[in-house]
Amino acid sequence: MDYKLEVIVLPVADVAAAKAFYDKLDWRLDVDLKGEGGFRAVHYTPTGSPASIIISSGLTDAAPGSTRGTYLVVDDVEAARADIASRGIEVTEVFHEADGGIPTPNTEGRVPGLAPERASYFSFAIFKDPEGNEFILQEITTRFPGRV
Repeated sequence: MDYKLEVIVLPVADVAAAKAFYDKLDWRLDVDLKGEGGFRAVHYTPTGSPASIIISSGLTDAAPGSTRGTYLVVDDVEAARADIASRGIEVTEVFHEADGGIPTPNTEGRVPGLAPERASYFSFAIFKDPEGNEFILQEITTRFPGRV
């Protein structure tokens, strides 16, 4: 049985403001649903991604802005970071973890710049939507065995 991740719901309080942010990213707008009682859900697909996001104020009881650690895999984290910054979106500088791991909420182990020898999987940059939902850009150039 295959299980394919299709959609991640990002809770927001102000869907219109969040939509303006995601429009700046130039991701594909798939659906913008409006319903009774002010319900709204907006579905986007990041460029080149098979999975999508939905921003909504009514699909989950999670607190607005509480989604952390949504990874966006890129071939070149410096270029991706520059692209996002050029759209007027605040994004961290590229960094790696001193212990060679992946980012945690503890930022003390972060080291500026690419991972040593530009090791695949270990260079990052982070940006957040206006409500605080977090995306981690992760550079992967060579996949671990068995991954496509």
